[in-house]
Amino acid sequence: MVEWSAEERAAIQEVFNKLDYDDVGPKALCRALIVYPWTQRYFGGFGNLYNAEAILSNPMVAAHGIVVLHGLDRAMKNMDDIKNTYTELSELHSEKLHVDPDNFKLLADCLTVVIAGKMGYAFTPDMQAAWQKFLAVVVSALSRQYH
Repeated sequence: MVEWSAEERAAIQEVFNKLDYDDVGPKALCRALIVYPWTQRYFGGFGNLYNAEAILSNPMVAAHGIVVLHGLDRAMKNMDDIKNTYTELSELHSEKLHVDPDNFKLLADCLTVVIAGKMGYAFTPDMQAAWQKFLAVVVSALSRQYH
């Protein structure tokens, strides 16, 4: 079990309080699909992903980016039991979707970049450290079924 300090919990909550899910989620997923084009293979049913413009204007990509943030919201609300909170998602991604677990980290990194861009100097080093720890726990929980 991961130990969270009061400061870490507050920092993570502050990030979530400032998130515009409809903006940040789509931007993070678009960034992942553009920067790491091999991740597109898991989104074959999303239609045209042939170039950055197509990805950025794809409503299915945008909608899934929002879904991803709501999934993270679940983790934030269950910080003391993220592993069990994500059991079904881990099984879905490993057994049905066959997603390479390294892609979770890539998306987490893209999400951090987008958040840092949105928050600017308000995304302090301490806040980033707490956020990175949170995402590492989420990535581990999502990758659990693969081990």
